[in-house]
Amino acid sequence: MKKIKAIAFNTFKEAIRDRILYLLFFFAAAAIIFSRLLAILTVGDRVKIIKDVGLASLSLFGALMAILIGTGLVYKEIDKKTIYTVISKPIHRWQFLLGKFLGLVLTLVVMIGLMSFIFLVVVFAHTLKLEPRMFIAIFFILVELLLITAVAILFSCFSTPILSSIFSLAFYLIGHTSWGLETLIRKLKPGPWRLLAQFLYTFLPDLENFNFRTEIVHGLAIQPKFYFYSCLYGLFYTIFIIVLANIIFKKRDFV
Repeated sequence: MKKIKAIAFNTFKEAIRDRILYLLFFFAAAAIIFSRLLAILTVGDRVKIIKDVGLASLSLFGALMAILIGTGLVYKEIDKKTIYTVISKPIHRWQFLLGKFLGLVLTLVVMIGLMSFIFLVVVFAHTLKLEPRMFIAIFFILVELLLITAVAILFSCFSTPILSSIFSLAFYLIGHTSWGLETLIRKLKPGPWRLLAQFLYTFLPDLENFNFRTEIVHGLAIQPKFYFYSCLYGLFYTIFIIVLANIIFKKRDFV
């Protein structure tokens, strides 16, 4: 446990020195603040526009942070040959990988916390009240980022940062559009194309399970069981990806 903790804190220190992190944070903060101006210029419920744009910014820029930093975590160690120092010590590879994952998760928690603070201040300045349901949406954004982080590290184990970023971004985009396959399945006639669509729908991630933005922004009721199912889905999918990354990382020959 001490070894994992040491790697995690070292990863955190490295990540917070990355300029990309602060660049993305700047754009996220700008988008959240700009949402108030957008609400003033747009016809409609201004508060809902601020909430929707703010939460969307947290999700998008949080995912970009996870992808752009996570895809280089393992590759940099291999490229700089520092991995030889690590594997020569009495530490298991799964401990190294898990430490990297937890270090980036800690980084994302801090950055999402800062962005959420700006978002909640903007909302409070407009409504003069704090809505507890906003914290639910923020929590599930973090759950989604856990999965995105695991995926970024998985690709980092066997590919270059550029390709890993493309693969991870594709995972993110597919995850938010895979729900459309259900409609496609209903429209397709029985045959190989329908079987392919069913296969993709079953195995592709559905990141919309973590998206409660519409319900929370518009004040719609959500059954507590959906929160529970979404947490389980995120937990098991993340564990599966981390285990898969560990298997690939174990089989890599650094000698």
